[in-house]
Amino acid sequence: MPIFEPARAPYPARMLSVLRIVAGLIFLSAGAMKLFGFPPPPAGVPPMPGVPGWEIQLAGALETFGGAAIVLGLLTRPIAFLLAGEMAVAFFQVHFPISVFPTTNGGVAPVLFCFIFLYLVSAGAGEWSLDALLSRVRRPRTLRMNPARRPSGGLVGLHYDL
Repeated sequence: MPIFEPARAPYPARMLSVLRIVAGLIFLSAGAMKLFGFPPPPAGVPPMPGVPGWEIQLAGALETFGGAAIVLGLLTRPIAFLLAGEMAVAFFQVHFPISVFPTTNGGVAPVLFCFIFLYLVSAGAGEWSLDALLSRVRRPRTLRMNPARRPSGGLVGLHYDL
């Protein structure tokens, strides 16, 4: 495969699913740390400055349950939109007052998560997801004409596929 041409199917859809699953697992673990204290935070990490406890609990719930939905690929577009908003709020509320630059204010993860989730809003969940499974199950079967072709390329007749 030439490096300047797009990858051929099915690899882009599968890698979209891999990106979604890995981002969802990391996001879920961040939420579980806020809600349940597991995995334990690194030693010496102070609590988030200036953030009320209820906001941390809400963020933990969004990250845990939203991350699980992202991993499963369930309602990916609306949940990814909600989580992108949460990451934007996290960046501007916690990190932006320290510095404009994410690399100096500790806001790299929220910025990356925000844009990964915005990508999922536009691209969908990928082929390895409950969204894809549900769309295949709910797709109505329609009668459509399918011209059958001879090996030489000429039309043989019309077949009807369901």
